[in-house]
Amino acid sequence: MVAPDLKAETMKLMDRRGALEAEMDAIIARLTAPGGPGITGGLVDAEGFPRSDIDIPNVLAQRRRLAELRNDHKDVTNKIDKNLEILHSSKLSRNEQSASRGSDTTASSHIGLSQIEPMEEDPVTRLPFAMIDEITDGSPAAVDGLQLGDEIVKFGNVEAGDRLQERLMSEAISNEDHQVSLAIIRQGSAMNLTITPRRWHGRGLLGCHFRML
Repeated sequence: MVAPDLKAETMKLMDRRGALEAEMDAIIARLTAPGGPGITGGLVDAEGFPRSDIDIPNVLAQRRRLAELRNDHKDVTNKIDKNLEILHSSKLSRNEQSASRGSDTTASSHIGLSQIEPMEEDPVTRLPFAMIDEITDGSPAAVDGLQLGDEIVKFGNVEAGDRLQERLMSEAISNEDHQVSLAIIRQGSAMNLTITPRRWHGRGLLGCHFRML
């Protein structure tokens, strides 16, 4: 039996993760603004002197804070994933028990199978939040295996929630030249892929468009 407060704990963790993502997005936006130093860019000029056009101590502080937030975000995400595994396992067990009881029901039962109410979906159940509705030939998305119509369940650390476009962009930027894991649904089948956001001859780091569902 799952502890009754496990769902509440998971929802609180999701709220915490959302707050961490909001702070990370704000820092990334500041660091990557036009003329900014970037997340990992150098802080010296062509002659090797500290750049005079930026506040170097502030940039260093923001980068340190971003690293701390990423570590916290990873820890929170791991806790959420573990809780989801427990919740989904418990739900599967209840479904199996319900199916077993239903198979034992005789024709004389007052309650027919058609009268059984469907189980209510847990609020933490993962569902697709976006669909690939445009993809450019030769783009990182196309080369790495994404296809038109793929439904996105998880993109790196991004799942259903608020500010999805902003969070997707932030996830791609912060993982440039690094593999990002994807959970997708393709023609009704769940699949796992990896994609590497990277510079190419086209626009953006992926070369595809996400339509929010």
